[in-house]
Amino acid sequence: MGCFTFIKVMMILFNLAIFLSGGTLLGVGIWVKVDGESFLKIFGTLSSSILQVVNVAYLLIVIGAILLVIGFLGCYGAQKESKCLLMMFFSVVLIIFIAEVAAAVVALVFTGLAETLLTGLVTPLLKEKYGADDAFTQIWNITMTEVHCCGLNNYTDFNNSYYFDTHHGYPRQCCDMQEPCNSTMAAEMAVQGCFKQILEEIRTNAGVAGGVAAGIAALEIAAMAVSMYLYCRLDEK
Repeated sequence: MGCFTFIKVMMILFNLAIFLSGGTLLGVGIWVKVDGESFLKIFGTLSSSILQVVNVAYLLIVIGAILLVIGFLGCYGAQKESKCLLMMFFSVVLIIFIAEVAAAVVALVFTGLAETLLTGLVTPLLKEKYGADDAFTQIWNITMTEVHCCGLNNYTDFNNSYYFDTHHGYPRQCCDMQEPCNSTMAAEMAVQGCFKQILEEIRTNAGVAGGVAAGIAALEIAAMAVSMYLYCRLDEK
């Protein structure tokens, strides 16, 4: 087996695995979207706190769809020896790589901006859905209990919310699990918001996160190099 054939086979197998992984994530994302309650009953206590803050269903669907596209382009492009598909694969991976680098820079440099954006997006949802939507409420209850936090920023996120209007108080997590949780007790307890707690967890595990990020970046660079190698070798055939 020549070098070209070996790399081609590895490219096909690697991208086939990506394609299957993407299909799995897409399926799970659709399951979470359609039947979130049953998903939470099975995996709720195992879900990471950072995934509980964002919309898990849409996140999984988007990641799954991207992996499906990448896997298809790489696998089919290598199998058919299509220069067009290989170049499309290279371009998509390059765009993702640049986006990841940009996101990492923004996350490191503009943490305050990220907090402002999250506050603008998540706080209105907390006010509207917490206590009214069972699945949404359960996700946040698990998050606040496991991470020992209250709201996104603090207990004031629940001011003028559906929960506050119907219960005339705050979730018990805002008062260290004590009830009734009123504004005086919540202010005295001063339980931190989930954003700061999650940010602290990320900083604590920065080494692991950095290693994972470096591994993903290395795989993306290798994938681009292999696809470009196959693309260039096709000119010689």
